[in-house]
Amino acid sequence: MNPNYLDFEQPIADLEAKIQELRNASAGPAVNVEAEVHALQDKLRLRTAQIFRNLTSWQVLQLARHPSRPYTADYLRIIFDEFQELAGDRAFADDKAIMGGLARINGRSVMVIGHQKGRDTK
Repeated sequence: MNPNYLDFEQPIADLEAKIQELRNASAGPAVNVEAEVHALQDKLRLRTAQIFRNLTSWQVLQLARHPSRPYTADYLRIIFDEFQELAGDRAFADDKAIMGGLARINGRSVMVIGHQKGRDTK
């Protein structure tokens, strides 16, 4: 099982592996598998929607704790034009788990605050 997939996502992982396998096979001469790839992609979209529409509370929790989930710093690089982090409280220390600062998006100044917990337990 691929470590980037949770147990209930295994059907998604299997379909993605089949699609990749077909794409690799089509790299050879005179092999055209585009119709089959498109059919599998449609099946993948439907299966993904079905799985995520019917999540249990435990599965939602697993997703929230997923090791590959994005963090505040990941979003900052994608969404904002500029970001100036503000840190510390001038009396005690800086909380490494909270990230906040001033940012600019489409010419408008905004305040951003989010959690930035580590990707491992260290």
